[in-house]
Amino acid sequence: MSRDYTGTFQFVEQENLDAYLKALDINVALRTIVCCLSPAKEIVLTGNHMVIKTVTTFRNYVMEFDIGVEFEEDLGPVDGRKCQTTVSWDGDQLVCTQKGEKRDRGWTHWLEGDILHLEMRVEGVTAKQVFRRKK
Repeated sequence: MSRDYTGTFQFVEQENLDAYLKALDINVALRTIVCCLSPAKEIVLTGNHMVIKTVTTFRNYVMEFDIGVEFEEDLGPVDGRKCQTTVSWDGDQLVCTQKGEKRDRGWTHWLEGDILHLEMRVEGVTAKQVFRRKK
């Protein structure tokens, strides 16, 4: 059974984000900006439908999907690519697989109490972000 990820989460820390963005071919100027941001996550889970909003002072990104159903994701605001994306439950973890130009691309979200973890992967590079549920 899945956990309830619904809530607003504030950024706490990150590691290896610059290397991850470099693996996505993001230019150095944009990588510098992105690495300085403190994103918030707004997540709404209704049945099998999920909306994840990543909100920053620079650019926002909204990902809306049904869990377990493949869809075309437009990552234009992130890196200008489109890919076939599937987000599924693996126990209490949300695991995303993105098929496209970049190999082994995807992410995993999991909760530990009020802490939301995000591990992002692409072409053998892993970055991590941590968020705390806003009360």
